[in-house]
Amino acid sequence: LQIAALILGGVGMVGTLAATAMPQWRVSAYVEGNIVVFETIWEGLWMDCISQLGLRLQCKFYDSVLALPPPLEALRALMCLAMALAVAAFLLAVAGVTYTQHGKEGPRAVSTFILAAGVAFLLTGSLVLLPVSWTAGGVIRDFYDPEVPVPLKRELGAALYVGWGSGALLLAAGAMYCHSWCR
Repeated sequence: LQIAALILGGVGMVGTLAATAMPQWRVSAYVEGNIVVFETIWEGLWMDCISQLGLRLQCKFYDSVLALPPPLEALRALMCLAMALAVAAFLLAVAGVTYTQHGKEGPRAVSTFILAAGVAFLLTGSLVLLPVSWTAGGVIRDFYDPEVPVPLKRELGAALYVGWGSGALLLAAGAMYCHSWCR
């Protein structure tokens, strides 16, 4: 159970790192019968990208941290905190599994590492799901809002799906470690 949780936590950690770095949080939407599309716009936490006819991709990092809207700053902060906590949880899990396998430490030390890893994975999964779901809610709200001009409408990007998947894996790993500790 602990090895399976370690694998799920590791994949969830990698997914968290990938979702944070990916520029596809919000993707341009094609609505109102617009068949000919020359540009695809991706908006991420760190940069915007424009793909022209699928042949040329130009990405630009945001110029100033101070010029970013406050919600984007909050999303960045939550995802960076989630990345740091995911790495810490994974290291705690490795230590807990190592001590369990080798039996060098007493049961109290082992259970402390396992419980700490479980709680850290649960917290990390929640921290990942919060900004991903927050972004998705905003995208859906703006998509169906008639006041938002058509060129500014966006759809859910691939990074949101990666974030949901990694958040679910992290929650599962945390639940497995907490269950292992309870036994």
